[in-house]
Amino acid sequence: MGLNERDTDRIIEMAWEDRTPFDAIEAQFGIPEKEVIKLMRKEMKPTSFKMWRKRVSGRKTKHLAQSARQNPRFKSSAQRDITGNKISKR
Repeated sequence: MGLNERDTDRIIEMAWEDRTPFDAIEAQFGIPEKEVIKLMRKEMKPTSFKMWRKRVSGRKTKHLAQSARQNPRFKSSAQRDITGNKISKR
């Protein structure tokens, strides 16, 4: 994938946000949903990953085609920077 730490953290942050669709991540970083899932599995603790997958699986807001939203947000104002966050990383 060749991502730097900042991009990796940003992708994890966007994927964790419930209202950011996978399509927005792909538009911004060129990484499809399957690769985002692989990245999340690699970078997160196993229990955090399982909790995230359970939460986003089939969620309409994570899939733009299923979402009623026409203009997806790339970042919620409630998001925070997660660089160096020991909880979300191994």
